[in-house]
Amino acid sequence: MSSSRGYVAALVLGIAFTTGCSDPAKKPGTCKGDKDCKDGKHCSENKCVDCADDAHCPKGQRCSANACVAAAECTKDAECSGGRVCQAGKCKPCAADAECGPGGACAAGACKQATSCTKDDECADDEDCVSGFCRKGGTSSTPSDASCTLSTVYFGYDNASIEASERDRLDQNAQCIEKNKGKSVLLIGHTDTSGTEEYNIALSERRAQTVADYLARLGTDPARMQVVPKGETEPTGLGDDKDRRCDFQWK
Repeated sequence: MSSSRGYVAALVLGIAFTTGCSDPAKKPGTCKGDKDCKDGKHCSENKCVDCADDAHCPKGQRCSANACVAAAECTKDAECSGGRVCQAGKCKPCAADAECGPGGACAAGACKQATSCTKDDECADDEDCVSGFCRKGGTSSTPSDASCTLSTVYFGYDNASIEASERDRLDQNAQCIEKNKGKSVLLIGHTDTSGTEEYNIALSERRAQTVADYLARLGTDPARMQVVPKGETEPTGLGDDKDRRCDFQWK
């Protein structure tokens, strides 16, 4: 009798020992390291993904939301040659003075940066010192009732997120809006002609709202901004890249 009890106790102990020492079954897609992933994927936060950082992507691509996507050609205007400007991560010819930064001027698709100044004597004979920059007599890049210019910002294809290349412009716009405390501003969203009219209206609204949210985080009063979705109804005539934009208009 005692031997039977001993056998049963040993059996129970053996089962408990085996159960306690076995590895729990891994859930599909979970991992502890890259070795647990297949097909060249990498382990990030216990999940197998295409990439966890830029080093996991081929040359010319970067890691975004655990997927390899085309790397931006530029993030700042200074990285573009020939007077081109960085818009939505790509170097593009300018289309207006407002794209060339404070005091800049656009001529034949190339930006010419203005010379900073504090008085007329610091400028060429045919230029005057206007709002801190040398300009030819009688020219101005700002409306008569505003002290600065608001720059258009651009977006990638079917995208409403703020590209790194547009942040400097939005920072400058926030400062400009702050200087003109008595004025409100319209944020006018636009798209190219891809997609349906209904989809493009919604996309243009998302773009303008994303800009409004960004400016609000910089301290701009949301009550001074009004989102206006235009969809594909006001093309620039300069190509799709220039149509994917958010314009600013004093109100």
